[in-house]
Amino acid sequence: MKIAIDAMGGDHAPQAVVDGAIKAIDKIKGIEITLFGDKQLIDDSIPEQYKTQIKVIHTDEKIDSNDDPVKAVRKKRNSSMVLATKEVKEQKVDACISAGNTGALIASGLFNVGRIKGIDRPGFAPTFPTIDGKGFLMLDVGANSDAKPSHLLQYAIMGSIYSEKVRGIAQPKIGLLNIGTEENKGNELTKNAYELLSQSSLNFVGNVEARDLLNGVADVVVTDGFTGNVALKAIEGTAMSIFSMLKEELTSSLPSKLAASILKPQLKNLKAKLDYSEYGGAGLFGLKYPVIKAHGSSDGQAMFSAIQQASEMVTNNVCELIESAVNER
Repeated sequence: MKIAIDAMGGDHAPQAVVDGAIKAIDKIKGIEITLFGDKQLIDDSIPEQYKTQIKVIHTDEKIDSNDDPVKAVRKKRNSSMVLATKEVKEQKVDACISAGNTGALIASGLFNVGRIKGIDRPGFAPTFPTIDGKGFLMLDVGANSDAKPSHLLQYAIMGSIYSEKVRGIAQPKIGLLNIGTEENKGNELTKNAYELLSQSSLNFVGNVEARDLLNGVADVVVTDGFTGNVALKAIEGTAMSIFSMLKEELTSSLPSKLAASILKPQLKNLKAKLDYSEYGGAGLFGLKYPVIKAHGSSDGQAMFSAIQQASEMVTNNVCELIESAVNER
């Protein structure tokens, strides 16, 4: 299995990318990793014993976070991100990963990797934590701000296949994010999407509210990219705020500090449950081959999880299964 990675994308590149690649080589049998970026910087980050196992392709260009996505992909054709996606297009590798500019990765994925026939718009699908530890998949969370009911049905099909084949969930429960659980709730998009999902062969459980997401109300939650991104940022922001408030309260006095020392193992467990680095990245579902967007602030563990996610998609032929399911409709 061969994975291409944009080594210059993300806040902690290239060190975090290299750390993730090393862990993947140690833990995933038969994996081959190619890193794209500044060869000197990357080589300086790779321990000597791994330099023969990690291939590095040098490029002087990289796409920055403030670059215009489409213009950057067209003009910076030798950037680390564009070259990584081209490796997939040319079938030199099985999948690619980047923690860089999200819009540019979408554009590069569409231009270089291409959509699955029958999928109108690819969608980003991260896995979120739940109280029971199982997690749930949500898409779209930002690839497309607007959506049609048919797009949400396609998201549901893709999410169901991924959840079954990669996450090992039999008959994944599909929920439609809405402002209420009643069938007639929502706007025209959700009402029409509800009808399509109800008529499908998917295990559709109906409308779900945002307040119930972390309770595991569904295994796959579908929505338009605008709403999904708002939900994503709200969940991330709430988690960070809660931990910040907890830290402030537990260090405010001597009794609080003593209590904190007693609760330290439990607090670590809670933090681990909410840690995005354990869940990999957001798959750009709907492309011909696996493309994973890792979190911009990814550390080595998060990059490893993204590599593991990509390898599982390849091993389980997720993209091929999605194409077959869509073409059968």
